[in-house]
Amino acid sequence: MEDLTAKALCHGGDWSDLYFENTVYGDLLLKDGQVTSGGLHTDFGAGIRVLSGEKTGYAYSENTEMKDMEAAARAAAVIASGSAPAAGNEGFCVNVSGPGHTGGMLYPMEHPWASAEVSALLPFLEKLQERIYALDSRAVKIIARLSYSQSDIMMFNSCGELTCDTRPLGSVTASVIFNDKGRSENKTVSRSFRCGAEMLTGEMLEEMAAEAVKGIDDRFAARRPKGGKMPVVMGAGASGILLHEAMGHAFEADFNRKGQSVFSDKMGKQVCNPGISIIDDGTLMKNRGACTFDDEGVPGQKTYMVKDGILTSYLHDRISARWYGVSPTGNGRRESFRFNPIPRMRATYMESGEASPEDIISGVSKGIYVDEFSNGQVKIGEGDFTFYVKSGYMIEGGRLGAPVKDINIIGNGPQALADITCIGNDLRIDNGTWTCGKDQSVAVSCGIPTVLVKSLTVGGE
Repeated sequence: MEDLTAKALCHGGDWSDLYFENTVYGDLLLKDGQVTSGGLHTDFGAGIRVLSGEKTGYAYSENTEMKDMEAAARAAAVIASGSAPAAGNEGFCVNVSGPGHTGGMLYPMEHPWASAEVSALLPFLEKLQERIYALDSRAVKIIARLSYSQSDIMMFNSCGELTCDTRPLGSVTASVIFNDKGRSENKTVSRSFRCGAEMLTGEMLEEMAAEAVKGIDDRFAARRPKGGKMPVVMGAGASGILLHEAMGHAFEADFNRKGQSVFSDKMGKQVCNPGISIIDDGTLMKNRGACTFDDEGVPGQKTYMVKDGILTSYLHDRISARWYGVSPTGNGRRESFRFNPIPRMRATYMESGEASPEDIISGVSKGIYVDEFSNGQVKIGEGDFTFYVKSGYMIEGGRLGAPVKDINIIGNGPQALADITCIGNDLRIDNGTWTCGKDQSVAVSCGIPTVLVKSLTVGGE
């Protein structure tokens, strides 16, 4: 590894690192009680990066033969060459608790996925389907999927830092189609954790089945409401996607370093009401976004992006941390050894406030309550966002009224953040299969307590 990092710096350069990965992936799909697909494969290789001034060179090898890795090192060196070196390793090195420090504390495994037998996993999906059918006779089609992986990671860099991590990830999804007198509705529920096959418990099965049929009567009765600007109450849990898309991406340091984020000039300034704190956290036990180490070998940590209404930190990888003269926050993440690490979120959430959800709703004379989203889009530079809402309710006279569906919530991230006027005491992290795509895909999670945004545009009739 020392030879490889030296060869990677053969054309100069400030810093180089190596990322070795061995991942076992498994997948099992059950459709209407029949196994329709399944697979098991291994991904193995090494990525080599060279940083030289503002230039990054990256190449990878799909094996660890020395000649092939040396070729990748030389390729990365050539890509990064031509930029005047800055100050060598200075600013790139961090304390990783000593060479060879091994992670794994955040995601222990009782039953490792790498040794799991499909015959032992299939009954969970079968029972989940049976339970959903038993709870609601209108369920006419169910697709249940189990996907899992176990990654052994080793990282080394020209500072001499060596880190290792074994990362499990298991995900279960159930997509259900309901039919009532010729009308159809659908609902998808999911759970994802960084642990072994011990996650497949009877308790989780019952929770998912109950969630799959919850609110289906209201789905069939729901209508599109009249649109316009109005107060919006966002339910605890999955509404955290608002933080992820409309604010979290704008706090990632690469966007800010390049002046592309609406928050680029807001560091140290008040961006929302006092009492609001927004966190990106890599330390939640067994959480989908947990990172004992990020993909640059930086220890995972809990980062306050906003503390009591003040923007206090961006989300940094080693490159942006060096540029800003701060410590990296453990947000350098990548999809696999084939990708260069960039600043990415982990588990993004807002801390609880003091109000009860009931009091928040009762304080709204006319508005809308939303609790389930399917997707969203945001313009990082302007902060404008649009979210598609699968379900919610009108609020009339301080009470939940008619169910609504198929609406868009439209707003501006900084303005929506400033317009949060009440925060519930019910923070909930949503443990669904959230995946963030920013040129590459990584597992994340999100959460939020019930919050009131005093004015957003609701796209309806």
